[in-house]
Parts: sequence; C-alpha cells; structure tokens
Amino acid sequence: MALSDSTPPALLDQLGRGLDSLRVSVTDRCNLRCSYCMPEEDYVWLPRSSILDYEEVSRLVAVFSQLGVRRVRITGGEPLLRQDLPRLIAMLRSNPRLTDLAITTNGILLANHAAALREAGLDRVTVSLDTLDADRFRRFARRGRLDDVLEGIEAARAVGFTGTKVNTVVVRGFNDDELVALIDFGRDTNVEVRFIEYMDVGGATRWSHDDVVGRQAILEALQGTYGQIVPADSTDRAGAPADRFALPDGTVFGIISSTTQPFCSSCGRSRLTADGMWYLCLYADAGIDLKGLCRGGASDAEIATAIREAWERRADRGAEERLAQIGRGPLFAVPGLRQDPHREMHTRGG
Repeated sequence: MALSDSTPPALLDQLGRGLDSLRVSVTDRCNLRCSYCMPEEDYVWLPRSSILDYEEVSRLVAVFSQLGVRRVRITGGEPLLRQDLPRLIAMLRSNPRLTDLAITTNGILLANHAAALREAGLDRVTVSLDTLDADRFRRFARRGRLDDVLEGIEAARAVGFTGTKVNTVVVRGFNDDELVALIDFGRDTNVEVRFIEYMDVGGATRWSHDDVVGRQAILEALQGTYGQIVPADSTDRAGAPADRFALPDGTVFGIISSTTQPFCSSCGRSRLTADGMWYLCLYADAGIDLKGLCRGGASDAEIATAIREAWERRADRGAEERLAQIGRGPLFAVPGLRQDPHREMHTRGG
C-alpha cells in the first residue's frame, strides 16, 4: 500500500526536533584515505550484495519525504565512485517534495561528472578540501590528487552550479596555518568555505582533543588578518549546521563547531547507509534496518510506521553527551570498527 500524497503533520522527536534532512550514502568506498576518516591500513567493507539499488534508495527517500524530509544530501564514502550516479539524481529530482538535493564529494571525479549531475537536477555541490598544499594533501590523503580536486571545483562553476561550498576539517599542527589561504581561495573561486572542528566519530581512531581547533580560535586567527568579523545573515539557512560569518569585505564563511559547541538541540539530520541502515545520530551505536523491510516485502506504509515510531522515540544528543565526558578519546577503537563497519564515518556518510 502506497502512502497518501497529502502533506503529513510535523513529525517531532522527544526534544521537539523535526525530521527534515536526510543524508544518503551510496557507497562506503573511497578513493582517498584521509587521516581523520580512514587512517588504518585495511577495512571491512560492506558486501556488495547488501548495497541498495537506486530504485530502493528512491523508494526510501519517497517514504521519508512523505514524513517531512525536504533536504537530501548524497554522500559516501565517495559518492562519485557509484556507477551512473546521475540516474539516481534524476530519480530523486522527480520527487516534488524535495526542495534541496545536494552532494558531498572529495572532488577528484567531479570534473568528469559535473555536467551530468547538473543536467540530472542536482542543486548544490560541497567539496571536501583540507589543504591547498600538494605535499600536505599527499601525506594527509595518501593520494596525490589535489589538482583533480581543484579542477572539479572549477568544473562545478563552469557548468552552472551556484552556492558551492568547500568543507575543511581543521586539525592542529596540520592545516591550521592555512585558514587565511583557504578563505582567499574561497573568495577567488566564489565558493563558501566552511571550517569543521575535528570530530571524534567513526574512523577518527587517532583523535585527540589537543588536535581540535575550536571556533573561537579560528575566529581569532582570521581576525588577526582581516579585522572585525561579524555574524552573517542566515535567515535562509534554517537548520544548517554551520554558523556563518562575514569579513569586512563581505566574504562569507562558515564554522561547524560540532566538538566544542554542539548543535544537538536543533539537529534534524539522520543518515541512511549504502546498505539501508538508518542512523538517527552521527554518534549512534546502532541503526535501524530499513533494507530488511524493503527486501522483506514491507509496504510503504509499514516502512513509514517504522520510521515514524523510531523518530518519535528519538532523544539522541550524541555530541552534547560527548562534550560532557572527561578525558574523552575516540568514539570507537579499531577492534570495535572491525566488528561493525557501520561505525565507520565513511560508511555512515558523515
């Protein structure tokens, strides 16, 4: 039985947070090995037979959209490793309830796919870029592909994407001396840079609080070069994770301060892994198996009921709970990641 096309009532969790944003991973594979995400030598990968096909992804997104989801972000791993991704984008774009359809990519393959993604109906692109130094990039990501990433950002502009963002995870002693260079890069290329505090989730097995550069430190470093920095207008970005700021010349950038100043109280994001596990919080230890419902013959209405009941029970505030811990280390040690690959950041689609 299909769901009704009528507008659903607001679906709220135990803390009054609406289900409005879904991150959909299409693969756990990646062509980089960035130190904050995939620092180990080998990994336990999801079985290929377990990966959702595009029809299953589209079906689940349709159910979520009936329950209030309006923003979908395609993630990985590296989503552009998934064959014929523009076909999925076109399928999702045909869903009239979705108001924002975006992708997060490391940019290596973006130049090859930007035009097709744009034609398929993708709204926005976010590129992960942690350094502008080629040697650092090679050491950090264990691949020498910086030029490909920069080419991908330019290709996105050339085919007409606007609102492009660059995500930079700031790690003390690695790239915290590049903040100004990255801001200048964003201004020159007409992209908005978002600095992300180093988080202790998933495969960040070497995380230490000493490596975190917090929001205040980032602002102070930038003010030393640019002068007064003021909050930027964010009226059109309700629920976005970044706090936005403006330089004296009007250049806007963002900071996602998940580690030092969590935003759990307003977080309506959840995550669907490539094999159909639904996580209600980035820090959650366990997920809900929606693939099992799909492949087990459940109707759309039955899947919707499972989603609704889980969300209405939701009281997750993982980042706030982690902040309160004394002497915290990484969320999961390597043996725990080996036992359950769903705990990896590249599997849950950070």
